[in-house]
Amino acid sequence: MSQTKKVVVGLSGGVDSSVAAYLIQKQGYDVIGLFMRNWNDESVTINNECPWVDDSNDALIVAEPLGIPFQVIDLSETYKERIVDYMFAEYEAGRTPNPDVLCNREIKFDVFLKTALSLGADYVATGHYCRKEEEMIDGKTVYKLLAGKDKNKDQSYFLCQLTQEQLSRSLFPIGNLQKSEVRKIASEIGLTTANKKDSQGLCFVGKVKLPDFLKQQLVPKEGEVVEIDTNLDILDLKNYRFDDVDEKALKVLSIHIHFQKEMGKVIGQHKGAQFYTIGQRKGLGIGGYDEPLLIIGIDTQKNVVYVGKGEAHRGLNRPALFIKNEDIHWIRNDLQLAIGEKRNYQVRIRYRQPLDVACLYREPDGLYLVFDNLQRGIAPGQFATWYNGEELIGSGVISD
Repeated sequence: MSQTKKVVVGLSGGVDSSVAAYLIQKQGYDVIGLFMRNWNDESVTINNECPWVDDSNDALIVAEPLGIPFQVIDLSETYKERIVDYMFAEYEAGRTPNPDVLCNREIKFDVFLKTALSLGADYVATGHYCRKEEEMIDGKTVYKLLAGKDKNKDQSYFLCQLTQEQLSRSLFPIGNLQKSEVRKIASEIGLTTANKKDSQGLCFVGKVKLPDFLKQQLVPKEGEVVEIDTNLDILDLKNYRFDDVDEKALKVLSIHIHFQKEMGKVIGQHKGAQFYTIGQRKGLGIGGYDEPLLIIGIDTQKNVVYVGKGEAHRGLNRPALFIKNEDIHWIRNDLQLAIGEKRNYQVRIRYRQPLDVACLYREPDGLYLVFDNLQRGIAPGQFATWYNGEELIGSGVISD
């Protein structure tokens, strides 16, 4: 390189970011390590643990032998405003947000990226299992976000809200590696994080499970659990066809089903509708059924949780979903659908879910996704992502 480019690596204290920093350094970049402290409310830690301190210490222990300058930056105020407050509001409304997607969009590739650029960095690097490619299209550089080579660890879903500008400044050093290869590299160069377990908990909050976190922030309120009969004629899907779908059919098929108490019977009590999500099968404490009860609807205003018996319940399985105009995001701006256009993509509606073929219909009011197969547990507030092969093309927040 004629001039050494500077890269700021987000060191989280885990093995993935540790190896990412090492690989970037090997490529000849001038590397700086930053640890993001994004949460400082001690009231939500459990077992008297203080995980961010442990993780920042691990990050420092990695940076020192590599000769990487290291510092901790406090982004907790921004994190609370952009992630935590939003998350609580969504759960209170009966929706299911994805804090990891929001964390990447609002923190890692916004505030953190801007901080890195202010330090004179050319790029930021992270330990995400995903890849980036560039292609010249019509004389302009287009950045592609690709799935990680390790299909069991692919994290492209969590980066589904990135922009072309953010991708242009991002590096993903471990995207071509398997997790086992990452740990092997860490072990060979003597990194203390080589055998550290992957974090389990909220993004940057630490070792706190979501139900525990919500219960410390939202007030429990007892309400009714209502069972909806399996045979209720919600949607007639017996002769459903996908080859000729008009606008009216799209709206009928995509609409979120709003259950009423009169449609079923009360079978028990719950501790607060805001603590549950669509598709959930544990946590209600109601037994005695030959098939498991699953949550198929949530009404936080009336504090009612609706359940159905069995995985095949019609209320749990839907053929389509809708995304409002303001919630549509294209990573590939050059592939945006114009109103009236349609295109087939491979789609997933949650992390780790296998991709399934869907036709995307762009209408004046938004984007309709009609699947080849029924989708279990479509949850408003979650992100739907669409791929062309390994490339993530766009995403959107699933509407009520």
